[in-house]
Amino acid sequence: MALQGNAALAMWWDISAGMLHEFQDWHSHEHFRERLAIPGFHRATRWQGADGGEAFFVMYELADHAVLSSPAYLTRLNSPTQWSLKMMPHHRNMVRSQCRILASVGGSVAGGALTVRFSPEQGQDEELMVKLKNLAAELTTQAGCTGAHVLRHEAPGIAQTTEERVRGGDGFADWVVVVVGYDQAKLRGIAESELSHMALHRAGAASVPRWDLFTLCHSAVPADFTAP
Repeated sequence: MALQGNAALAMWWDISAGMLHEFQDWHSHEHFRERLAIPGFHRATRWQGADGGEAFFVMYELADHAVLSSPAYLTRLNSPTQWSLKMMPHHRNMVRSQCRILASVGGSVAGGALTVRFSPEQGQDEELMVKLKNLAAELTTQAGCTGAHVLRHEAPGIAQTTEERVRGGDGFADWVVVVVGYDQAKLRGIAESELSHMALHRAGAASVPRWDLFTLCHSAVPADFTAP
């Protein structure tokens, strides 16, 4: 499996323009370090909206879904640092999907990322899953594309955490496709063809999908924060 582990935490939010620089400093130098010290967190990656604006997409690759309800992770979620308490209220329109990985082909980090969020038609889960698995394998053979991953949200049975309360509550995306590559035009073309509204509807998707394009900011693994 290309993603490191069997689960992923996929998140989207907006940061106001006046907080962008401090947000990136906090997220790279404190928050990534903190999260990657938790057992089961294998890799953290942040992308910014392709237009250079206020939108961000973050994905954590996890050993398994149980990491999302582990004591070590819950301790961090319920004991945010002072810098985190300052930054969390600026996470606007927060969408936080705690996912099992249904398919993962190719790499998980590249200069560009396309994310698509949607839900399946009732009773179409299995058919949709098969079609998306086949599509993930097909996309990674195309020029400009280096990886494709299919995720499905499954909320762990835990109470609302301190961080979520500070943010004012989080939404979630039901199913997610993440396509990464080195050619933004190619990723945009995939959004308009293989992962278009009509294509996903024919595959068994119900809701009108949400498409977003991003460019890479920072990717890290635990060893990056280990002192020599």
